[in-house]
Amino acid sequence: MRAMPRRALAAVPAAVLMFALVGCGGGSDSGDSAAVGASDTQAAAPAEDGAANEEAEGGDPVETPLTGEAKEKAEAAALAAYPGTVVKSEEDAENPGMYAVEIKKADGSEVEVYLDPATYKVVKTKDEEADEDGS
Repeated sequence: MRAMPRRALAAVPAAVLMFALVGCGGGSDSGDSAAVGASDTQAAAPAEDGAANEEAEGGDPVETPLTGEAKEKAEAAALAAYPGTVVKSEEDAENPGMYAVEIKKADGSEVEVYLDPATYKVVKTKDEEADEDGS
């Protein structure tokens, strides 16, 4: 019996993915909002390997939320520098290799605090209101 060429073997994962998407209703115009909503949610979910640079619908990068000890340490360090309430904490897609913690300060303004994940030291900050006004 003759072995399959390598090109044929490389096409197998793509074919399996295509059949799975068709079977799930991905890309269909059936009007079934449950099927469309489920496929949209899956497409926007971050990769399991922590890749934060994939793009979600609308072209914005997907940012992976921090969890566990990394979340606790990053939020504690950000709050020590800028007291307030944590809005969110994530691996930052705009600054790969950094953690970003968004804080709402007592005066109602928001600041995004960027941290070095190795040391949890503040590397830089961004005033959220100034960023929104300039857009």
